[in-house]
Amino acid sequence: MTGLYLSPGLYPQELFAETTDYVLSLQRASGEIPWFDGGHTDPWDHVEAAMALTIGGKYPEAERAYGWLAQMQEPDGSWWARYENGVKAGVTRKETNFCAYIATGVWHHYLCTQDRDFLETFWPCVERAMEFVLSQQSPFGDINWAIDDDEEIPTDALVTGCSSIYKSLECAHNIALTLGYDKPYLSARVSLGESLRSLPERYDRTWESKARYSMDWFYPVLTGVFQGKAAQERLLSRWSEFVEPELGCRCVSDEPWATIAETCELVMALLAAGDTAKAREVYSWVAQWRHEDGSYWTGYQFAEQVLWPDERPTWTAAAVMLAADALTQHTAASQLFTSVKLLDPDSVASLNRARA
Repeated sequence: MTGLYLSPGLYPQELFAETTDYVLSLQRASGEIPWFDGGHTDPWDHVEAAMALTIGGKYPEAERAYGWLAQMQEPDGSWWARYENGVKAGVTRKETNFCAYIATGVWHHYLCTQDRDFLETFWPCVERAMEFVLSQQSPFGDINWAIDDDEEIPTDALVTGCSSIYKSLECAHNIALTLGYDKPYLSARVSLGESLRSLPERYDRTWESKARYSMDWFYPVLTGVFQGKAAQERLLSRWSEFVEPELGCRCVSDEPWATIAETCELVMALLAAGDTAKAREVYSWVAQWRHEDGSYWTGYQFAEQVLWPDERPTWTAAAVMLAADALTQHTAASQLFTSVKLLDPDSVASLNRARA
C-alpha cells in the first residue's frame, strides 16, 4: 500500500471500516477485547480498543466493552494487569495507569455521542478507579506505578505511566464537572504535572532508567504535560534517536524495531506540538504495515527485515484509528490527545442551560 496522507475532512471511511470490523471480530460476548485471537486482555489496551469501536460508530459494542470493565472492577476500584477469558491470569499486580485509563475512554465516548446517560452510568466506575489511583500519589506529585497483593515490588514511578494518568485526570475532571461533582482531580493533576516537569529524580528510582523507550520521550507531549515551545523542543531533542525515516518510531532507541502503535502516538504528539506537516508525513509510513483484513502488525525489525512479532493487536489497530481521527478531525473527540481542554464551571453551566 502506498503512503496515506490525511487532512481535515478526509477520513477514509471504507478503509477504517475494515479495521473497526477487525477489532469487533475479536470482541467476546462479555464485551472483553483481547490483544488478538487467543490472547490476553489488559485494562489499558482494552480501553484503547473500545475507543476504536467508538470512532468506527459501533457505539453499543463500545459500551459493552466499558460494561465489561465495570463488571470486572475490584472493590478498591482497580483492575488486575492481565486477564484471560475474563479471569485474572498469572498476575497479582494492579497498575495505576491501566486503572486510570477508563476515564479517558469514557470521556472519549461521551465526546463522540453526547450520551449523558452513558456518562452517568459509568461515573461510579470512573470515580472508584480514580480513588484507587490517587491513593498511590506521593507528596511530591508522582504516582506509584503499581501495587501487588502477594509480593514486594518497588515503590516507584514511571514517566510514561504518570503521563497517561495526567491525561486521565483531565478527562476525569471533565466528567465530574459535567455531572456536577466536585472532585480534587485538578489539584492532583497540577501536582503530577509539576513532578513530571521538574522532579526527574522521582522517576526510575529503583530500576534502570526507561529513557531508552520512545514513550518516555513523546508521551509527556501527547498527554499535555509539555505544550507549545517546550513540547516542540522535547520532540526535536531526540528525534534522530527514535525515528527511522520511511518506517516509523522505534520502541527503544537501541533496537532496530519500529512499532506501529508508537508511530501513531508520535503522530498525535506532533499534532499536539503544532507540527501538522511532520505528523502527516510520519502517518503516511503506517499504511505499509496494514494487513489485508484491516489490522496492523505490531512492528517491523528492520535490521533483519521481518515483521515481528507475528501479531496484529487490537490496540495497534486502535492507535492507527485514533491518529487518523486526530489528523482528519472526523469525530468530536478527535482533539482529545492533541490539545488540553479543561472544562470550567461557567461553561458547563451554560451548556446545561442550553440543554434545558
